[in-house]
Amino acid sequence: MSRLVPRLDAEESAAWLSLVSLLELLPSALDSQLQRDAGLTHYEFVGVSYLRFSPDQTQRMSALAVGTNATLPRLSHVVSRLENRGLVERSPSPEDRRATNARLTDAGRRELVRATPGHIDFVRRTVIESLDRDQLEQLAAIATAITRKLDPEGKYAALPE
Repeated sequence: MSRLVPRLDAEESAAWLSLVSLLELLPSALDSQLQRDAGLTHYEFVGVSYLRFSPDQTQRMSALAVGTNATLPRLSHVVSRLENRGLVERSPSPEDRRATNARLTDAGRRELVRATPGHIDFVRRTVIESLDRDQLEQLAAIATAITRKLDPEGKYAALPE
C-alpha cells in the first residue's frame, strides 16, 4: 500500500538536487586527487588514517569496518590491496583469536604522511575556500544534523577521537 507524500517545494527541491550533485561529484574528485598524487583511493586513505590514529596503529577489522562505514567483505578486499602494497598487515587479535587485527605498517604511515599535504590542499581549494566562515559553520551543522539522522547511534566516525 503506497501512501501519499507531499512533493518537494522549489526551495526543497533545489537544496536536494544541490546535495545530490555534491554527493555525486565529490567522491570521484577525492579519488582522482588521491590516485593521482598518492596511488590511494579516498576509502584507502580514510582506512589508513583511521589506523594511524588508533592505539598502536591497530584496530580489529570489525571496528575498522564500523569506523570506515564499510561491510567486512569490502574492508577485507581493501585491506588485502593495502597488505599487498606493504601498507597494512593483518594478524590474529591477541584478545580474541577468532578476530583479526589490521595494523598500519611503517611504510603505510610514511605513505599517509606523504599523501596528506596534497589531500589537505585539495580539500582546502575545493571545499574550504569555496565557503566563508559562516558557511563553513553552517556546513558543519548541516552535515552533523544529517549524519545524526542517518546514524542515530553514532557508530560512524571518519576518524577516532
